[in-house]
Amino acid sequence: MKKLDIYIIKKFLGTFFFTVMLCTIIAISIDFFEKIDRFLDSNASAWEIFTGYILNFIPWINGLLWPLFTFIAVIFFTSRMAKNSEIIAILSSGVSYRRFLVPYFIGGSIVAGFLYIGNHYVIPNSNKLKNEFETVVFKKRNIKTLDNNIHFFISPNEKIYGRRYNRTDSIVETFRLETFDESGALKRILKADRLLFNSDSSTWTMKNYEYRFINGMDEELSIHKGEEKDTIIDIYPKDFMRYTHQSEMLSTPALKAFIEEEQDRGIDAASSYLVELHRRTAYPFTLIILTILGASIASRKVRGGMGYHLALGAILGALLEILSKFSMTFSSNMGMSPLLGVWFPNIIFIFVMWYMIGKAQK
Repeated sequence: MKKLDIYIIKKFLGTFFFTVMLCTIIAISIDFFEKIDRFLDSNASAWEIFTGYILNFIPWINGLLWPLFTFIAVIFFTSRMAKNSEIIAILSSGVSYRRFLVPYFIGGSIVAGFLYIGNHYVIPNSNKLKNEFETVVFKKRNIKTLDNNIHFFISPNEKIYGRRYNRTDSIVETFRLETFDESGALKRILKADRLLFNSDSSTWTMKNYEYRFINGMDEELSIHKGEEKDTIIDIYPKDFMRYTHQSEMLSTPALKAFIEEEQDRGIDAASSYLVELHRRTAYPFTLIILTILGASIASRKVRGGMGYHLALGAILGALLEILSKFSMTFSSNMGMSPLLGVWFPNIIFIFVMWYMIGKAQK
């Protein structure tokens, strides 16, 4: 790298980390005073609040906003360079505009590398600790049960159905277990009005149950009204429950394993987890795109100065955030491909970036 590259990268990283520090302090202050009543009502000490919540809040908020922090930092220091005619001097010395953008790409890649590692491994662990703190201290309901009319496979040849699961009593109402042979033909049906989990023995107690055995055209029915029976079924209460932000609490290897398990069971919820998985990789690329875009916006010396650059950057940043939320919502709930939904804003803004680079060179 040449002195020019080192000079711009130092300005980039210095301004970026200063912006991160300043915005993080503001975010912590706003969040703290918003929840101050909960902190005062809890029995947690100041040290427990600091280590259990605030320290784990910092990675979460930075993981969401680092691309925008980068965008603001790049516009800020590049606009000052343009105002001081530094960029005019650089380009007048024979440096091409694309060569001028190289240190921006290097600096953005360094920050994106930290964000990539954080998204996949560090931030999920801090999210887990933060959510556990909220559950214990704030008594926040971070656990929810699956919807009514629950269907999923517990093995390749066994499928269950439950009309409703009651988390308080660990009871499945209107339970049905279907067993298939290797060819996919239905061989046995177990029905029960109620299924109660026994935590001591890890067994289920069936009430008002019946068996139906199927062998081709022959069937055998065994009805047990008013009777109870203990049995072993390869399901547990945790299979009917999910954390409200579970996808954010799993490291990438654990998230991939969870998605594979959900897809094997035929549960549609896996789409939202796929969105989270792809988002962790897409956001670092968003950061690089916004770095180059910010440089192309702020490198021109204009009459409006830094105010004009920041205003244009704020508009584009808001458009990117809105587009990202819409596309991820469509991916999670409207049947759009999770991969396309997460990467669609990046694809659009790559074209915006190239347009602004071409405009900046004229």
